[in-house]
Amino acid sequence: MSIQHLTGATEPRRPDVCRSCVWWQTRDDRALDKRHWIQDIEDDFGAWGEVYLDGDRHIASLQYGPAVAFPRARTLPAGPASDDAVLVTCAYLSDPSSPWSLQSLFLACIGACHERRVTAIEAFAFVHAAEAEFAERFLGHRTVFPRDFLADYGFATLRSAGRVELMRLELGGLQLVPEDGLVAQVVRRAAGIITRPPGLAEPV
Repeated sequence: MSIQHLTGATEPRRPDVCRSCVWWQTRDDRALDKRHWIQDIEDDFGAWGEVYLDGDRHIASLQYGPAVAFPRARTLPAGPASDDAVLVTCAYLSDPSSPWSLQSLFLACIGACHERRVTAIEAFAFVHAAEAEFAERFLGHRTVFPRDFLADYGFATLRSAGRVELMRLELGGLQLVPEDGLVAQVVRRAAGIITRPPGLAEPV
């Protein structure tokens, strides 16, 4: 298994629904040629996400980029996203037996943004009911993320509209990570010390 940057070259390895989707890149259902969008964002920003692969098999992927590259964020409840932020717009988890892959992709995103000296990362969140099941929270195509999932990384709420929130992670400098925190657990899992990190319900 490996994590690769999401670019025009790796885009074909994502599910069909992801390759054809331009929901975030458009506003008011206007038409858009995604090939042109990919070329523009790679020229201005570089890789615009991460993809987790097992050989040629898609496990999970995460799309992100400068908030200005995603006009849809200007109209969402709790929006708009901040102009100085990288916005995580969506994820797709194909393999329900590998929920930890989403956490690995978020870590890769945070690392890439820190290297690019990005000010902050933002994402839209949803406050799920306590009894919400794994599939509702994570499986398949997600354009908003569980609030508690983002909070585990240190995202804080900027504003809310009902059960939708815009959350922000400041990248101003290195921060200590609690030994029992989510990031530390993911790192230990990668080293084979634990079987799965907390924060994600065990799939059934």
